[in-house]
Amino acid sequence: MAEETRELIIIGGGPAGYTAALYAARANLRPLVIEGIQWGGQLMITSDVENYPGYPDGILGPSMMQEFRAQAERFGAEFTTDDVTRVDFSERPLRVYVGDDEHRAEAVIVATGANARQLGLGTEVALQGRGVSYCAVCDAAFFRDKEVVVVGGGDSAMEEATFLAKFASKVTLVHRRDEFRASPIMVDRARANEKVEILTPYAVEDVRGGDVGRVTGVVLRNPATGEKLEVSADGVFVAIGHDPTTALFLDALDHDEAGYLVTKPGSTQTNIAGVFAAGDVQDHVYRQAVTAAASGCMAALDAEHFLTEQAHAAVPAVASETPA
Repeated sequence: MAEETRELIIIGGGPAGYTAALYAARANLRPLVIEGIQWGGQLMITSDVENYPGYPDGILGPSMMQEFRAQAERFGAEFTTDDVTRVDFSERPLRVYVGDDEHRAEAVIVATGANARQLGLGTEVALQGRGVSYCAVCDAAFFRDKEVVVVGGGDSAMEEATFLAKFASKVTLVHRRDEFRASPIMVDRARANEKVEILTPYAVEDVRGGDVGRVTGVVLRNPATGEKLEVSADGVFVAIGHDPTTALFLDALDHDEAGYLVTKPGSTQTNIAGVFAAGDVQDHVYRQAVTAAASGCMAALDAEHFLTEQAHAAVPAVASETPA
């Protein structure tokens, strides 16, 4: 059953989606937030967040997302805790579907985020937020004077290793091949750092520490020889890339080779009028909660401006009377 046409639908529940909802709700746009079953984004697997302004003592990632959500709800944002199954942006009003339920709106903000690629180990999942991390900028300060492992072979892995070396006493960079995807200059920079040791070709077979509730090391395996090696560590940083959550939108919205949505310079506007993109779904550079929230604010302001222009365009001009 189709409902009435709303002014705005926000797809995604994370820093970008909830901030967009807050701004839109305060602008009386009555936004519907289809936040997803796994709402909250990547912060739901983050323990302490210490680099978000306004939380001097830090805050747990899930607690922060609950507060973001509650603040948007206070001003009238409505929430559907389910996943969007398809969209139709080919005509107006725009249509968003959750199963058989059709939701219509004059504007849509896509804020579905991105997911860090994982190693696929049960022990990795069990120790997320307890030593397993996917963001050195977010968590490096927790590992001051400790030993850490970085997994990956691209530019991101090299950057993470070099950054972590500012805090950790030792950084072991592990890659499953002898060759790196990273640019030579990034590899040279990592090799030149006296705190960084590079181990190749090794794949992570297990993350140790489940028995004590925190990372204590990793088990590595040489894929060519089968040799196993155990490395002690207090943290494991997985840096093997991110995947934007954009599968639903690839046929309709412009995107780059990696699947990230493309927006117009200086705007959150996509190639379809009235459809905006915010947060990690269109940002593969910064990927921080604060930048996602900022772009959520931008998207809400862009959507409000778009809807105002649409409303003015729909009102016919009134001819002025000429006195006799």
